Amino acid sequence: MDYNRLLNLQGMLFLLVAAGVVLRKKGILPEGAKSILTDLVIYLILPCNIINSFFIEFNLDILKGFAVILTIAGLIQIGCLMFAKVFYNREPESRKKVLQYGTVCSNAGFMGNPIAEGVYGAEGLMYASIFLIPQRIVMWSAGVSYFTESPDRKTVVKKVLTHPCIIAVYIGLVLMITQLPLPPFLQNTIRSVGGCTTTVSMVLIGAILAEVEPGSILDWGIVRYAFIRLFLLPLLVYACCRAFHVKPLLTGVSVLLTGMPAGSTTAILASKYEGDYIFATKCVVVTTLLSLVTIPLWCMVL
Repeated sequence: MDYNRLLNLQGMLFLLVAAGVVLRKKGILPEGAKSILTDLVIYLILPCNIINSFFIEFNLDILKGFAVILTIAGLIQIGCLMFAKVFYNREPESRKKVLQYGTVCSNAGFMGNPIAEGVYGAEGLMYASIFLIPQRIVMWSAGVSYFTESPDRKTVVKKVLTHPCIIAVYIGLVLMITQLPLPPFLQNTIRSVGGCTTTVSMVLIGAILAEVEPGSILDWGIVRYAFIRLFLLPLLVYACCRAFHVKPLLTGVSVLLTGMPAGSTTAILASKYEGDYIFATKCVVVTTLLSLVTIPLWCMVL
């Protein structure tokens, strides 16, 4: 592990988050800018970044790696569902559904990809894209069911298969397996747009952080949740990967993405379906801030 590279990455992420806070506080990024930036990242920037990560030479080791990390990610989601079911039964119902959703659905798809790419390069981003497939399935099924009635199977399948990031994985896999060359202008465009992922993602997170009052941010339930989300879950993943001698790159991607903070969709769904929106926002804010410390610590462990 190159610690100078890690520190530079964390410093850059912190400054980008700070820039988002300032831009939101000054009104340069208005309230509506969050939804616009979110859609821009999900529907254009992140898919281009994912496709770009597959512009590498394909071999049998990569295929084996896909199978391993997909299995790990599936088992992690099963474990998260079990924890969500037993850990929060003493919480009020409005807070319980927030904590359950935040346990099974992290910010790995939004913040995890730039982290994986920054630490492990394009190969790390590629494996991160595969790792996220089970979480996206759970997000549109069990995740949504915490706040409302679980959608029917047809709706779940449609949402998963047509998600922009999943479509980008399809395209990337085809390009990598066939080694089909793209016109230089198209490949350069994909690479250029994908290169905006870290900047736009972190600025958006900063804009979300700017809306919470610092003085009222902590309570015991949030501290407990942050411990589970940022420490306990990645610790269990790390221990299991070491026990089964998983390759360091796959272990690193799995641990880092498991240790991501609560996703911003936690607060969005809580607001839409009459959960505790304020509590959900605090969970997002606290875990995001603490992750600026826990992520480099996990990198040092790895």
